[in-house]
Amino acid sequence: MTEPQTQRGFPLLPSRRNRGSKATRTTDNTAAALLLLFTVIAILWANSPWAHAYSTLLDTRVGISVGSTFVEMSVKHIVNDALMTFFFFIVGLEVTREFTIGELTDRSRAAVPVVAAAAGLVLPAMVFLLFNTSGENAAAWGVVISTDTAFLVGALAIIKPMYPARVRVFLLTLAVVDDVGALGAIALFYSESIAVGPLVVSVVLLIALALVRFLPKARGPAYTVLGVALWIALFLSGIHPTLAGVAVALTIPVFTPERRPVERAVEQIRAFRQSPNSEYARAASRSLRDSISINERLQTAVGPVVSFGILPLFALVNAGVRLDSESLGAALGSSLTWGIVAGLVIGKFVGITGATWFMERTGLGALAPGLTLRRIAGGAALSGIGFTISLFIVDIAIPDPGRQDQARIGVLAASVLAFVFGWAVFRITDALRPPEPVGLKLLRPVDPERDHVRGRHDAPLTLVEYGDFECPFCSRATGAIDEVRTHFGDELRYVWRHFPLERAHPRAFDAARASEAAALQGRFWEMAHELFAHQDDLEWSDMYRYAVAAGCDIEQFDQDVRVHSSGVLHRVQDDAEDAEEMDLNATPTLFVNGKRHKGPWDSASLIRALEESRAARL
Repeated sequence: MTEPQTQRGFPLLPSRRNRGSKATRTTDNTAAALLLLFTVIAILWANSPWAHAYSTLLDTRVGISVGSTFVEMSVKHIVNDALMTFFFFIVGLEVTREFTIGELTDRSRAAVPVVAAAAGLVLPAMVFLLFNTSGENAAAWGVVISTDTAFLVGALAIIKPMYPARVRVFLLTLAVVDDVGALGAIALFYSESIAVGPLVVSVVLLIALALVRFLPKARGPAYTVLGVALWIALFLSGIHPTLAGVAVALTIPVFTPERRPVERAVEQIRAFRQSPNSEYARAASRSLRDSISINERLQTAVGPVVSFGILPLFALVNAGVRLDSESLGAALGSSLTWGIVAGLVIGKFVGITGATWFMERTGLGALAPGLTLRRIAGGAALSGIGFTISLFIVDIAIPDPGRQDQARIGVLAASVLAFVFGWAVFRITDALRPPEPVGLKLLRPVDPERDHVRGRHDAPLTLVEYGDFECPFCSRATGAIDEVRTHFGDELRYVWRHFPLERAHPRAFDAARASEAAALQGRFWEMAHELFAHQDDLEWSDMYRYAVAAGCDIEQFDQDVRVHSSGVLHRVQDDAEDAEEMDLNATPTLFVNGKRHKGPWDSASLIRALEESRAARL
């Protein structure tokens, strides 16, 4: 039998892991509060009677001697050039993940923040040059091109706009492109000289980093050694060494958990449970670790250190600007100060918002559902918060200490104004036209005549699953749904809807069609059982064998999967289009009594969510 022709009429979305949004918000809020606290401490310290101690601390030299080689850096440079590499590393990991298996695998969506970031680099510099067309101040145009990612994310957490998740992903992507562009500008325009030898070594190290993923073992130490070597090579080449963090992050693989590694981990845990010993413990630990991508493991391990340690230190050593009457008066009358304020506050806002409008209006890019231009405008206003790279460029672009103070005051003033501006935009737009949540509630109510339902149709609890038959974590693949159904009995009705993710699971769409053809003979659940039991063998030649095992009339089955008038194709597409409209992008995605389930989908978590939903109704 030949393979039937397949028609597909819906966008394809990749799978991604579920995230605990509550935990993310709590972390962001705490980190933002800590960052703000250390910023205030730095400003107060720099303007206190103990200001000399502050300056002395930043200028303190710390050195390492190995034989005849001696290397030293000031405390400020250790924080800015060394520790902040880890911050750029974490941001690079998150954005790499979004581009690979997350929200930004849709390239039309990714194009918008990339182009917006480019406009947010160019337009602020042009605005700055309107105030400083010539002379020594003109060389400081680079001060206004960069957005401070740490303060940007922290400000978003403090403002708490409605449904901020998509805005955050957009701004993180924009900020990383912005940072890379800004650091590139430093390398090209603010480096006194580029050392060719170390630069060539940096390229070789990047190639070596890209090949580490093919090592059979010891990949972690290899990434560490090569990453440190890359930082040193970039430092010696004259390029800002924090670029090493982003570069290393781009070479680290990211993937969704696969069935076989997870099952191998389960087998190791079962062996340890039956015979606890150190060998089985190490094997189980190693299997569990290997089932999760290095990208996700590093975000979990390094992320808290960056948020609660490195970023507050950075604020402490960089925010201490002296604010006396003399310096403030000079700043108010300086075109340098006003150029920086206008470039960051106006240039960033107009550049990012305008580029986003252009990309969407021309069809060259698309925003994710629920992400509107007015939401982007709020984020664009916050993007005027310039801190890290801005203050760094002040030191290298402006030799005069007096004008450096004027520039630093401009950066701080712009950051405060940008925060207030962003807060106002979000508050006003949320009040005038509140954004609608996307995918938080089930779009189409359960229809017993249309949906595939197990359990009483009038059961008080409903669990709807959007999944596909090739996903290793859907329904019977893990047994979670069976345990939930057993726990609740007649109190629960379980509903299956199709969401075949062909980019991640290329045979899922055809498996869904096969199940619908079996459903026409009243054999959907039997066919589903066969498909889940043979997830690694879902070719069309296998489908007919499973249909026979499910009790189907094979001739009728063959006719139904071939003839479009049978409705098989449309049933699958209808479910998938519902999922697209709700902007679902993971399998399984579950709804508990009509509300989207957030968090793990193991049986214990689902049982707890259903019981909480039942208690809320009483």
